[in-house]
Amino acid sequence: MANELLNVQGLETQFKTPEGIVHAVNGVSFTLNEGETMGVVGESGCGKSVTMLSCLRLIPQPPGKIVAGKALFKGQDLLAMSSEDIRHVRGAQIAMVFQDPMTSLNPVMTIGKQMEEPLKLHLGFTPQQARSRSIELLEQVGIPRAADRLKDYPHQYSGGMRQRVMIAMALACAPQILIADEPTTALDVTIQAQIVELVIRLREELGMAIIWITHDLGVVASIAHRVAVMYGGFIIEEAQIRDLYANPRHPYTIGLLGSLPQIQEQGRKRLYSIEGMPPMLYQKPHSCPFSPRCRWVTDRCRMENPLLEPVGENHRVACWVDTTTGRER
Repeated sequence: MANELLNVQGLETQFKTPEGIVHAVNGVSFTLNEGETMGVVGESGCGKSVTMLSCLRLIPQPPGKIVAGKALFKGQDLLAMSSEDIRHVRGAQIAMVFQDPMTSLNPVMTIGKQMEEPLKLHLGFTPQQARSRSIELLEQVGIPRAADRLKDYPHQYSGGMRQRVMIAMALACAPQILIADEPTTALDVTIQAQIVELVIRLREELGMAIIWITHDLGVVASIAHRVAVMYGGFIIEEAQIRDLYANPRHPYTIGLLGSLPQIQEQGRKRLYSIEGMPPMLYQKPHSCPFSPRCRWVTDRCRMENPLLEPVGENHRVACWVDTTTGRER
């Protein structure tokens, strides 16, 4: 049995805005095992990125605030660590690749300087050791003429190359967990495929665990072992990748998968559209957050928020209705 690396329990994060308190994450719990890739999917604003940023204490405070929960990394609570201790975890043991590499890289520092900094900080490398390791990392992620490219600035790299640099920087200290926050969103389709193939290869070579945040169900199908679907700041379904695609049980997941175009002519049908709008989270939902948009909605859905309960082996759903029969559980 794989060892548990990360165990998040009851995480809640809020943001104070002029319009009121936004309840962005509302009691998220999940685990991540060694060598496992977990996909986190859902539409914009559902809490995917905020959940992972909260675990690493990267939420700007204020306006953000982590109000409840634990994030146990190898038994130590990341949310209770001192600022100094969490700095030695971020980058060294848990690394993150962000959505837009152009805004993540410092435009006035060379790539070499930005890559060498974490090696000196976390591993105590000398300047020469850090340079050699930086060249090795750039070659590992497929940057040609790596030694020469260290002198270049971010604007001298293409979008795909900048994302490769971000992945190289994330891997610099051989982290046990890599969190990838929609790393292919700003790239064209062919470059997306190259980045996904690169991450799969690096995972197999290095044996690290990955959390892949995305709204693209096609990408997550090719990379993840397990998927957590988020909506309204909650995980509303979690299952092994094959089980989720073959047997989705939450109305929202069914809608997401129904909106994917089919390649095969057999079984092709009109794309499904989820009516309505995502919830405004100025109040913490006490009913099912998806109920205003759900075709299976019952009176109980409008009054009580369901818990994430098992409906099969390694398959959990937060729904009062059994969507396979249309009857209330």
